[in-house]
Amino acid sequence: MQEIELKFQVPAARRAAVDAAVAGREKSPRIRLQAAYFDTPDRALAQAGMALRIRREGRRVVQTLKGLGNDGLTRAEHNVVLPPSGDPEALPDPSLHAGTAVGDRLIALLAKRKGPPLAMQFRTDIRRRSRQLRTRQGVVELAFDEGVIVAGDRRLAVCELEIELVRGSPLAVIATARQWVLRHGLWLDTRSKAERGDMLSRGESMAPQRKAGKVRLSEEMTMDDALRRMLLSCLDQIAVNSSQVASGEYVDEHVHQLRIGLRRLRSALRLVDVEAAMPAVTEQAAILFRRLGAARDRAAVAEPLEQGLREALAASGLEFDAPRLPLREEADPTDIVRFGPAQVLILELYEWTQGRVASPSPPPSPQRGEGAIPDASCIDDAPRYPAAPSPLWGEGGGEGADLQTRDILVKGLKRLHRQVITDLKNFDTLKDVARHRLRKRAKRLRYGTEFAASFLEKRKVRRYLDAMQQMQDALGAYVDVTVAMQAYKSQSDKDPRILFALGWLAARKKALIADIPRIAKVFRQAPRIWRDRS
Repeated sequence: MQEIELKFQVPAARRAAVDAAVAGREKSPRIRLQAAYFDTPDRALAQAGMALRIRREGRRVVQTLKGLGNDGLTRAEHNVVLPPSGDPEALPDPSLHAGTAVGDRLIALLAKRKGPPLAMQFRTDIRRRSRQLRTRQGVVELAFDEGVIVAGDRRLAVCELEIELVRGSPLAVIATARQWVLRHGLWLDTRSKAERGDMLSRGESMAPQRKAGKVRLSEEMTMDDALRRMLLSCLDQIAVNSSQVASGEYVDEHVHQLRIGLRRLRSALRLVDVEAAMPAVTEQAAILFRRLGAARDRAAVAEPLEQGLREALAASGLEFDAPRLPLREEADPTDIVRFGPAQVLILELYEWTQGRVASPSPPPSPQRGEGAIPDASCIDDAPRYPAAPSPLWGEGGGEGADLQTRDILVKGLKRLHRQVITDLKNFDTLKDVARHRLRKRAKRLRYGTEFAASFLEKRKVRRYLDAMQQMQDALGAYVDVTVAMQAYKSQSDKDPRILFALGWLAARKKALIADIPRIAKVFRQAPRIWRDRS
């Protein structure tokens, strides 16, 4: 069977309200869930995206195996009820899952190993209150969990809401999640209890940054299928990194990879010209990208430049400190990502990748009062489950509607390539705004090339991307220097430290401009990566 659910962290100030809302009018009771999770000493199951547990659920004891899906919502799940007298901490029997896809994967994985067998790695002790409710798209179960994960002498508190599909469309989960996110200020957490417990048992406080994965497309795919595959790749990078940032425990690279995911998303929409069909996603992705920019500027622009200034001052024999680069103040990334619009953006992406049947009305802003948001339990229970996903691309026909997927992507890449080449030829006469636009175009060209790699000359793609990377690095350095000069110019022009910084940056800017023709030549000579049809 498959488990389709989303999980959200509940802020401390809303715990009582969430608990009461889940309990409902009939005050559904709590049930105690005590589980033991098993893995090999080197975490072979966790690395393969599987979780194996034995859990006491009231009077029942259940052995469960789960495996990751490919859309962020779905996981394979197989449950086996054990004798009630069974010990939840006794070793599980993998053969009980034989004959299922995820069970056969587990058995094959363990059969190849010569190391130590399965052992309990951590435990969970949860009190759950749950209730089913009907929506227009199906029936979902709300489960509010409070408790603890224990690994040796380490403990981690749990307070989360799971929204799981009972029957109907996955859109029921997403629609319900949107209401609860805006009503209670919840934030998505892609990390399961198994993943959090695994990190706890290893003494780690955060998951690694999620980088962009390969997007595998084929000639047989429609443009709609290809676009969904591209959006799923972006969604994975955005959701995983935003979950870690929202937790409050993250490093700068989590924010950086989150912004890359957002830029890849915007690049994908522009590449195939569907921004107008997804206005809410397009607008909110741009806003979130900009709001997270202050954190990126401090880590990627200010700190390296300030270090360079310190070295230049030392080399000049000057003893005063390097001036701190004045950058715009912005909210903490954790607060930005937890805020309702950022969470709704992620849910919008889930909705599009699942194939929503109609664009919902824009949700009310959380600042306008929670009373405007209807409780999911009040929704008409008449089943109206969508029969099929709606098209993302080419809706209503139009120019290019009959083109094949490869042709559409390559056409977009060629257009971007020509624009970048033209801007590089005219770089000396471009203003700073146009040079910054060139940098953004170059990034879109790179991400577009990676999206369309399945249709390109594979042996030449790497050389093309290497040449592009040199160009991006040079353009990035130029833009960073320009941003820094503008920031310093806003300060006192009588401070000798500011004057030194401006002089040093001006020299760097001049050197970078002088080197652009060489880098542009390398890119112009990069191999042609698209294959013309015979």
